Amino acid sequence: MLAQAVSRRLAASGIHYGWVIVAVTFVVNISMTGIMGLPGALILPFEREFGWSASDISNALAVRILLYGLIAPFAAAFIERYGVRRMALGAVALVASMLLLAQGMSSYWQLMSLFGIGLGLGTGITALSMSAIVATRWFTARRGLVLGMLTASTATGQLLFLPFAAWLESHWGWRSALLPSVGALGFAALLVALFTAERPGELGLNAYGETGPIPPVSTARPGFGAPFRVLAEVSGSLTFWVLVFTFFVCGLSTNGLVQTHFISLCADYGVPAVTAASMLALIGVCDFFGTIGSGWLSDRYDNRALLFVYYGLRGLSLLYLPFSSFSLYALSIFSVFYGLDWVATVPPTVRLTANSFGRERTGVVFGWVFASHMVGAAFAAALGGFARTQWQTYLPAFYLGGFACLFAALSVWLINRRRETLALQPAE
Repeated sequence: MLAQAVSRRLAASGIHYGWVIVAVTFVVNISMTGIMGLPGALILPFEREFGWSASDISNALAVRILLYGLIAPFAAAFIERYGVRRMALGAVALVASMLLLAQGMSSYWQLMSLFGIGLGLGTGITALSMSAIVATRWFTARRGLVLGMLTASTATGQLLFLPFAAWLESHWGWRSALLPSVGALGFAALLVALFTAERPGELGLNAYGETGPIPPVSTARPGFGAPFRVLAEVSGSLTFWVLVFTFFVCGLSTNGLVQTHFISLCADYGVPAVTAASMLALIGVCDFFGTIGSGWLSDRYDNRALLFVYYGLRGLSLLYLPFSSFSLYALSIFSVFYGLDWVATVPPTVRLTANSFGRERTGVVFGWVFASHMVGAAFAAALGGFARTQWQTYLPAFYLGGFACLFAALSVWLINRRRETLALQPAE
């Protein structure tokens, strides 16, 4: 096994193989979630070529976002049962197939099937639940930093490729904008096949930061009912529901609102698509550093205080945008200010989940929390399209997102910092 040979070589240099796993997961996240951002650059081309309304297109994208989130707790259970390698390779194959089939798309049902259902299921398998599992399996020390890095790759991938996609669409059509993602998926699949190991014990290692005897590799495989069993166990916890609500608002104010509708919103104010996509890329760059910084901070400070600051600043930035001039200068201010905490909320949320419900359940519990994130995103995606079609403006959706963030900032103080005393059953 190549992973064992590389692990021995790295160990001789004092480098833990967990960092290789982080690098591979980072590439998978960027290539997979880069596809999540592409439809935001395709709404206007779809309107022009097929005559679909913004509401119709947004509904298909809302289905994609909804499935991306709802599959998260089940994806966590499937990863625990079948392994990271199998699930990642299967997800990459599914998404690449959807992008290739989309080259011949001509009907609305195909948009819903390929961009809605297919991409939603495929990208959802390797969503943040996989990052949470990788971080908790391979790292005890610096787990917050690792979560920040993997979260940054997830969000940055959604935004960073948009300028290139918008340029390809403007010069060669929207179909050409999908092809670079197929190549990136192939590269990610190669890395997974060559370098992925499921757990440190397979390579004779402890998790990074742990000492003592190496624990035996677990052979336990959770049943298919595990997500519902865990949900029933944690549903009596106020902390769980606060995390669900705040992450609902997180999705509403990021993926569903800005990622989906920002380019079209800017077009209403005369901003070219490539310029708007570049602003989204700037958000992605700022988020990369902001989220890694958030992971570092989450290892050291009260995670509730971090969430209070993040949601509060995000709400203020969303309320600022409608009153800006939409000049390059104003959009740059928004992109930097908003981008620094695009998903900086994730490392504190994952740590609060692990601290409250235990490391062994972090993947599934956070899967349910993440599902609420994408339900919020789907709601915002549909609401934005409805507002644009009915009232000829996206602004009501942006006002709602801003005030929801301010409310979420206050609600985080209801989270209990101590471990929840729930009647949790042994993991299957």
